Amino acid sequence: MSEDEIRAFQDEAVIGHRPTWPLGKRTARSRQGNGNYEDRFGVFGATSEPPRPPQRRITGVQERALDVLNLDASATLQQIKARYKELVKRFHPDANGGDRGAEERLKQVIKAYGVLRASGLT
Repeated sequence: MSEDEIRAFQDEAVIGHRPTWPLGKRTARSRQGNGNYEDRFGVFGATSEPPRPPQRRITGVQERALDVLNLDASATLQQIKARYKELVKRFHPDANGGDRGAEERLKQVIKAYGVLRASGLT
């Protein structure tokens, strides 16, 4: 063997005589012709649609609680808390001169907020 062949053999022995490719030069089957990877499922966010916020599932109990607070299912945490505070101030007996009708409505509001809080919506 010549010196160049010996040197080449020693260099290949470091990698176990296996073929190697420079980083970024290797092509894969999932690559498109322009060098970009095909993202069939939108995992990497390369979709043409803007991302939608995740839809939360609302149970019947949670839906009734939101109805008591006069809110829809897409209400945010801040909207739920703000509506709760508003209704508590409106229906508190001290604000209504001890009216029992307002007291019953206050109990419903407090119970509805408790349901939403226990379910993790607030």
